[in-house]
Amino acid sequence: MTTLAFFGELLVRLSPPDKLLLRSARNLDLHVGGAEANVAIGLASLGHATRMVSRVPDNALGQLATASLMGAGVDCAHVAAAEDGRMGLYFLTPGAGLRASDIVYDRADSSFARASAADFDWDAAFAGATHLHLSGITPALGERSAQAALAAAQVAKARGMTLIFDGNYRARLWEAWDSDPRAILTQLVSQADILFGNHRDMALLLDQPLHGDGSERRREAALAGFSAFPNLKLIASTARHVEDADRHRIAARLDSPDQAVQTDEIAVSGIVDRIGAGDAFAAGILHGLLSGQSLQDVAETGLALTALKHSLPGDASLFSRRDITAFQEEGLDVRR
Repeated sequence: MTTLAFFGELLVRLSPPDKLLLRSARNLDLHVGGAEANVAIGLASLGHATRMVSRVPDNALGQLATASLMGAGVDCAHVAAAEDGRMGLYFLTPGAGLRASDIVYDRADSSFARASAADFDWDAAFAGATHLHLSGITPALGERSAQAALAAAQVAKARGMTLIFDGNYRARLWEAWDSDPRAILTQLVSQADILFGNHRDMALLLDQPLHGDGSERRREAALAGFSAFPNLKLIASTARHVEDADRHRIAARLDSPDQAVQTDEIAVSGIVDRIGAGDAFAAGILHGLLSGQSLQDVAETGLALTALKHSLPGDASLFSRRDITAFQEEGLDVRR
């Protein structure tokens, strides 16, 4: 059976209810997330074997985060409880109307960020795993995390695993330390088989202007990526047009070196929570690939899951295969 391993930080998210501003909130809703964990939960909900590799503090918050993943069906045997550090947090002020959502990170000196590559038993963590999923958030946390991400990628490739990388560029994290994001991300993407990223990611990696206006320009950016990173076999991306915080238009796209497919654009309205929608897209794409779907069907599956995620509070997709089929085939009326 295919087993996917995920390396990254678990986070606790705190956000004011009813779309209040953070500075005026008197209570906060709590959710557990983290980019890699969100994809692991999404795929576990679709029936795939997923394994989290991480580090949390040995306290109630660390236990809460681990229990949340385990409850969603993710193997957490390799989520270590550390005596040092703290739980990484982030605070979300949800958007409303023409006000964009805003995030405040509070994750410095977390148990995960303190960990070095030597703190993880990679061979044990990856035993029996066929895929490794990483994101650009982990190396953005600091030098130790960057080296740990590079070590994870190198061990995975040496074991013959498929490496999946999601760009997830977070400027606020990279700018918090003396970093060289282009150099670090280039080392990771050069080893990846599957990349979740768009023309902006390629522009950063290749240090050249690339535009995403229209299908032809998106294809040019993808081909530039395949030329620069010959190990890449597939690039997955979305095109999102934000009309306001409650209504977006989204299309999905897949590029291989010799083929490109793109879905029609769909309108997603009445948005409950857009955080984690990109991770749901990644879970949908990987589910389609693992299920042997055509590239067009894979793109449609990724689009379906990201659209559904906008209806669900919290960071992760909890939808099943049946939910995807119903979304694609049964319309929006009450199902009885």
